[in-house]
Amino acid sequence: MKIAIVALHELPSDLPAIAREFPGAHKVTVYTRRDGTDRKPRVKASSKVTVEYVAAGPAHPLAEHDLTPHIAEFSAHLAARWRKDRPDVVHAFSWTGGLAAVAATEGLGIPLVQSFPALGSAARRRPITRTAAADRAAAARVRVERAIGRRADAVVASCAAEAAELIRLGVPRGHIVVVPHGVDVERFRRQGPAAPHGDSPRLLFVGSLAPEGGAAVAIRALDGVPGAELVVAGDGTGEEYIERLRVLAKECGVEDRVTLLASVPPASLPKMMRGADIVLSLPATAPEGKIALQAMACGVPVIATAVGAHADSVVDGVTGLLVRPGDPALLALRARRLLGDLTRRTAMGFAGADRARSRYALERIARELVRVYEHATGQAQPMEALDTEAEESEAA
Repeated sequence: MKIAIVALHELPSDLPAIAREFPGAHKVTVYTRRDGTDRKPRVKASSKVTVEYVAAGPAHPLAEHDLTPHIAEFSAHLAARWRKDRPDVVHAFSWTGGLAAVAATEGLGIPLVQSFPALGSAARRRPITRTAAADRAAAARVRVERAIGRRADAVVASCAAEAAELIRLGVPRGHIVVVPHGVDVERFRRQGPAAPHGDSPRLLFVGSLAPEGGAAVAIRALDGVPGAELVVAGDGTGEEYIERLRVLAKECGVEDRVTLLASVPPASLPKMMRGADIVLSLPATAPEGKIALQAMACGVPVIATAVGAHADSVVDGVTGLLVRPGDPALLALRARRLLGDLTRRTAMGFAGADRARSRYALERIARELVRVYEHATGQAQPMEALDTEAEESEAA
């Protein structure tokens, strides 16, 4: 099967690795916008995956809402390309990729699969202040997402919460299938080197340093976890808030127990996670939930916010603990109790590693995506059967 993946802005972080795991002789071409002058037009990422950088707009990074004027140019390139070399199925990401794919497949009869890494309808309900212009743009985005979702042959949700949001948006229930994000269980595993630390219990926060990332919640909670140290490992976003977090740690009287790292290389994460007693993943929204999955795969108990993908992947009390977003008192209570119970932490670590490997390994996620493509092209069972089978396998 020839699979075309369309993402003008950026791909989900695990998708290239998942595509390499597609079973059989499937060939994948990823179409994304050329955002740098050093980009070659075509790059062979692996034996199965080729990336094509399409010239559409300026050759530098743009925010997603600034891509609209360049979508027509991008889709025209796709249409011309696909008239000569027709893919069997197209998988578009985000509303910009969806718009380009819908236009490019017009009249070609190519099945369309759509993913929305972040839905505008969910973002509009968050209590943040917007300008009138921004609110109009958000409303327009929701209308576009609704139209694309109804047009697509299948819509892939990353978790149950996203599936429910798509249904509220008006996407036909029968078109929606849940395929979660995966984790590289060979890189993130229980066995391997661990970052050393002293006698103090270690909490490791991984994520954005921006307010919605939850780092401030972790710092405030530390006052209620006597004797523990907190390592805040930024993921490269929200670095401008690091000084504010430093001030917050001083105000809370825990600055001597907090280590702030603006950005941690991905290659260092497995070692850091294995060296922690508990990993914290505390974002206000978690469409991917990758940090919690990585910690589970490393055999480390996780405390995560009960939102998005976390609600599916973290089995509360079994593989980790779930907390309300923005609640440092509850976080402190749960962390304190878990640190005081080595037997429970050990059991959670084993259970988390087993769950990550059995449900979220990249190989399994790849198989599930291919089956969605086969359904869209008429080669496989109905969508409802895919969800039922996944639930039965998970329960087993």
